[in-house]
Amino acid sequence: GLVGDIARLRERTEQKRHLLHAFGLFSASFDLSDYRSPVILAACDGVGTKIKPLLEQDALETAGIDLVAMSVNDLLVLGAEPLFFLDYYATSQLDVDVAESVIAGIVKGCDIAGCALIGGETAELPGIYHGKDYDLAGFCIGIVEKANIIDGKGIKPGDAVIGLASSGVHSNGFSLIRKIINDTKSSLTQKLGTRQLQDVLLEPTRIYVEVVRKLLDITSVKGIVHITGGGLIENIPRVLPAEVQVNIDRRTWEWPAVFKWLQDAGNISETEMYTVFNCGVGMVLIVDSPTALEVIEFLNNNGEICWQMGTVSQREKVDSSQVTFA
Repeated sequence: GLVGDIARLRERTEQKRHLLHAFGLFSASFDLSDYRSPVILAACDGVGTKIKPLLEQDALETAGIDLVAMSVNDLLVLGAEPLFFLDYYATSQLDVDVAESVIAGIVKGCDIAGCALIGGETAELPGIYHGKDYDLAGFCIGIVEKANIIDGKGIKPGDAVIGLASSGVHSNGFSLIRKIINDTKSSLTQKLGTRQLQDVLLEPTRIYVEVVRKLLDITSVKGIVHITGGGLIENIPRVLPAEVQVNIDRRTWEWPAVFKWLQDAGNISETEMYTVFNCGVGMVLIVDSPTALEVIEFLNNNGEICWQMGTVSQREKVDSSQVTFA
């Protein structure tokens, strides 16, 4: 049953090297003696207003996967290995079936990311939450050797910009998505390709940890960007030196159907789409141009859909955008 599956998955996530003690004590402990100059990184995130449709469609395992994905992908941006994860689950009155489904997703996400689920907090807060409403937060700690931190400082004109495909809208933009659906009175059961719209919208967030960390073992990467709230336009500049910009060629990929539907149904401008949604790009890597083909081939051979989507150039003006589209 589900409880047994959770227990088995949780036990597997606890086989993490460095993990000395997990469940049973008041806190967990890790041995970092294998590292020469370890740097600890921390991330905290939720799944935003995606919680509402996940609850309505009984897609609670997805909520758990998304929760893990948002934090571990953020740690990956600096080249970190996620070590352990904790969750906070709050509701008005605990529904065991709902909680088990959410936790099953968290465990599955940790298994995909290769990190240990070491505990968390479940809170019943009647009067603060009402009915079946609940909220989730996730906390992840990662580690990286100081010499291997990826901070974007070495990015220079001529570098290649590689996009890794998203699995869908991931966990961002759901306030706008819900507004579009309500305003247009769209049916969540309508077909979008071969699937129902609700299933496409609620597809779990892609976790990129395993494949990108494998890539880092064989080549250097100058910058990594997790495309979350703010889309390509607001997230890419977070890793760029002030004197450069990224030039994106929109012709290098086709938006997945869900983004075309959202743009048409909501009458959304292209600029807003690139600011709110990932538009099919879940993560961006910036690498030396001569290694771009090797990187793309490696990622493709390891199950990722990826492509060179642009290049880095000298920034045109100090106050100009650091992301341009052609």
